Amino acid sequence: MLLTIFLAIVFCAAISLMLLSAVAFIQDKKFFSSAPKEAQEVIKPRETELFYGARVIGWALMAFSFLMIAGVGVISIWDGFRSGFTFGQFFLRFVLIFSIYKIYDMVCFDYFLLMRYRFFQHYFPEVESVYSNRKYGFNIRSQLLKLLVIFPAASALAAWICTLF
Repeated sequence: MLLTIFLAIVFCAAISLMLLSAVAFIQDKKFFSSAPKEAQEVIKPRETELFYGARVIGWALMAFSFLMIAGVGVISIWDGFRSGFTFGQFFLRFVLIFSIYKIYDMVCFDYFLLMRYRFFQHYFPEVESVYSNRKYGFNIRSQLLKLLVIFPAASALAAWICTLF
């Protein structure tokens, strides 16, 4: 259980690193497909880098975050095989990692970074009007659907696949 909590924290750190690299360093509009349509329409493409080498740093951080996410997957599955996990144990591990991540995403990214501290608006000030006068982000239904339906279903599928081996 302690390893599962640790892996969830690493997963959240990897997603945070990915967000930082996409928003602050790479600044490519294609990374913001999960943003509301209103925000996507007003985002201006960034032709110049924030500073010399920013995109290289961003892509390096992005690659590192992908490696961290892959590491979480490999370690969680390998440890489950090593420990002789059942379907229920694999499912619990996967659903905990995904649920902790999604709650972190909803609280830290959507509420604190986007609405309270205006992290995204700092780098893309043109979206300020889209997010003004909002208490929470635009995608609460989508977030709850992932938390309550999609992630448990994906966890069950992954647990079932792991128990086949």
